[in-house]
Amino acid sequence: MNSWKATLDAAGIDSPQLRADFTRLRRVVSRYRRHQYLAVRLLLPKPIVPHVIATTVFMHHTDTILDREGPVEGRAAAYDRWEDLVREALTAQQSDHPVLRPLLHTYRAFPQLEHHIKEFLGAGRVDLEFTGFAGEQDYQHYIDAYSLPAFMLVAGLLTPRADEAGYLSACRRFIDGSQRLDFATDLAEDLRAGRLNIPTETLERHGVTRADLESRRESPDVRALLAELIRQAQASLIESYTLVAYLPEAHRPMGRALIGMEELTADAARRKGAQLLSSSARASIPAALRLLAREYRRRS
Repeated sequence: MNSWKATLDAAGIDSPQLRADFTRLRRVVSRYRRHQYLAVRLLLPKPIVPHVIATTVFMHHTDTILDREGPVEGRAAAYDRWEDLVREALTAQQSDHPVLRPLLHTYRAFPQLEHHIKEFLGAGRVDLEFTGFAGEQDYQHYIDAYSLPAFMLVAGLLTPRADEAGYLSACRRFIDGSQRLDFATDLAEDLRAGRLNIPTETLERHGVTRADLESRRESPDVRALLAELIRQAQASLIESYTLVAYLPEAHRPMGRALIGMEELTADAARRKGAQLLSSSARASIPAALRLLAREYRRRS
């Protein structure tokens, strides 16, 4: 893997302050998204790597504010302060915040990012006010209103064709599959936090109650419910491969790996079945490494 110093040099990040900022963000991503971080370092050209990391950390930091524990009023107030801080930074083109200072540098390199930042900030209210899905229509609204704007923070950097309808549609299919998969694989963790992200209509169609899930009842109905969620996620992920054609040649290995990693997670979730009621499913490390190695060879 290329040295981090060479990566910063290739991206034209010369300021000691910014080099320290981006290095700190790199450590954050490498801790909480190890596979994705490895994919970015291995598969993307060096000049774009720090910028993908900056937008990823911004998204993660914002999510942390939205998802922290406590009354919704307190989280809303914290989010108001964060949104004001971000918008002020965009207007002034400067900030002392360790997440926003590198983000502003990335915005100057990719001016189209301003649209995605502002759209994502507005979308935060949707997650803040989330209380569950009555049906599939509510879930699809959540994808459009929150999940897709969050994904476009990174996806918008990967191609100059990010505003084309075909690319946006493929990105939406990807994030639909990825989000549905997250809700299935993180079911146990979400229930412990008091959240249930499966539409009520879907539960009722399978004859499953929230109490069944909370009590970890591994019934045929529960297994059928989880299998359906995973099948739906896999179908959307397969359809999303069309996004790769919109990427520059140098970014296509990353696009394929991004989708492939989710497919490996879906495979792990399918094998785990009703044990998802107790713990999350994650992609097999050997399989993930094989995927990255294959795409790295194609890049070379």
